[in-house]
Amino acid sequence: MGFRQKLKTRAQNLKKELTAIYYAYQDPKVRFFPKILIGIALGYALSPVDLIPDFIPVLGLLDDLIIVPALLALAVKMIPREVMENAREKAVTEPFSLKKNWILGVIFIFIWVFVLVILVMSLVHIF
Repeated sequence: MGFRQKLKTRAQNLKKELTAIYYAYQDPKVRFFPKILIGIALGYALSPVDLIPDFIPVLGLLDDLIIVPALLALAVKMIPREVMENAREKAVTEPFSLKKNWILGVIFIFIWVFVLVILVMSLVHIF
C-alpha cells in the first residue's frame, strides 16, 4: 500500500470517527464535559478557518494532521465504551454528509475574527 493510499484510508477513518462522535454526542449517557470536547473537536474539524492557515507550507497541513486527531482521540477517551461502540456502528450504517451552509461558515469566520481581535487586544495591552 502506497503513501497516498494510506493517507486516503486515514482520512476515511477520521471521517467515520467524526461521524461517530457526532452520534455519541446525541446519547444522553455522555456527560457535559465530554460533550463540550466533542463540540470543540467537531467545530474545529468543520470550521472553514484553521488555527494555522493551510497556505503556510508544512505547518498548515500539520495543523489538520495533529490537532484534529488529537481532539478526536481525547473526545473518544472520554465517551463511555458502549456508547462509542454503538455510535461507530451507527456511523457505518447511517453515514451523513453536510450540505454547504454559508450562514454557518460566516458565523465561524466571525467567531475566529472575534477571538483574534481579543487576542491582539490582550497582547497590545500587555506590551
